[in-house]
Amino acid sequence: MHAPPTTPAEPALAKWLEERGERLVAAVPLTGDVSPRRYARLDLAGGRTAILATYPEAERPTMERFAKSTALLAGAGVRVPRILDSDATCGRMLLEDLGPATLADWRDRPWSELRRWFEEAIEVVRKIRALPAATVGALSPPLGRELLARELEQTWSLYLEPEGLTGGPDLSSRLRAALDDLCANLAAEEAVPCHRDLMARNLMPLPAEPSLAVLDHQDLRLGPPAYDVASLLNDTLFPPPELEAELVAAALPGQEGRASYHRAAAQRALKAVGTYVSFARRGSPRHLPLVGATLGRALGHFARTAEGAPLGDELAAVWRPAIC
Repeated sequence: MHAPPTTPAEPALAKWLEERGERLVAAVPLTGDVSPRRYARLDLAGGRTAILATYPEAERPTMERFAKSTALLAGAGVRVPRILDSDATCGRMLLEDLGPATLADWRDRPWSELRRWFEEAIEVVRKIRALPAATVGALSPPLGRELLARELEQTWSLYLEPEGLTGGPDLSSRLRAALDDLCANLAAEEAVPCHRDLMARNLMPLPAEPSLAVLDHQDLRLGPPAYDVASLLNDTLFPPPELEAELVAAALPGQEGRASYHRAAAQRALKAVGTYVSFARRGSPRHLPLVGATLGRALGHFARTAEGAPLGDELAAVWRPAIC
């Protein structure tokens, strides 16, 4: 049962809503990651609900980017929450409430049921790729070599090195060089529009068509063609190998497509490991149980790339205790 609003900020929120013809009944904070944004589900008069996103002052430029990416995606037939109201002066955005459960919350359901949602997600990837590249490119810096490498540097410094997973000096040096080459080769591919964080935690199954909604899309940008597919299949929910192969073939056909996928998946999974550890250090440890499985995904993909294959056996021996 929702408790009535009691926090000091809520009287101001209630007044803000009243100015827009809404009456606040209750505000229930929602669990997020470590973003400076804060979210709450609002119970409004008349039995209606909405999601409130609150942006601190330094983050308020993101509101415009979110509005632009919302319009772009909706125009391309991608289901996203509607923006009901937005006020950059106080950092509040009121969003359509699409429900309480993301695809990640269905982790205990069988893959015979989950398959259709992942197939729909591949269709979402296609729609995002078809967005006008110049328009998307103006929203945010591209997911290029520098950013890809910086993401892996966080994993190296926060997890691999402290846990003794870089091996001896020789392996460590070769691993760094291989990861640098992998990022360079990913960045050399022709960039396409990417969600940048298309994963089960940002996808919401809906009862009506289109039946899969996309959340947290303000980082829409240009990036490697395989990046969204790699994110989808290697974060939180891991499809069985045969389904993974089918989905990759549908989205990235041919040997070249598979090679790009393994590169992007290796980078993305390693990046996710560092993100989970970073979250834990900042007080949100709930993703730590995913570290072992995600590191295993990273190794499996890295060993199937031209850059990582020569290191596969050595890395497997060093990483084995950390993989579950």
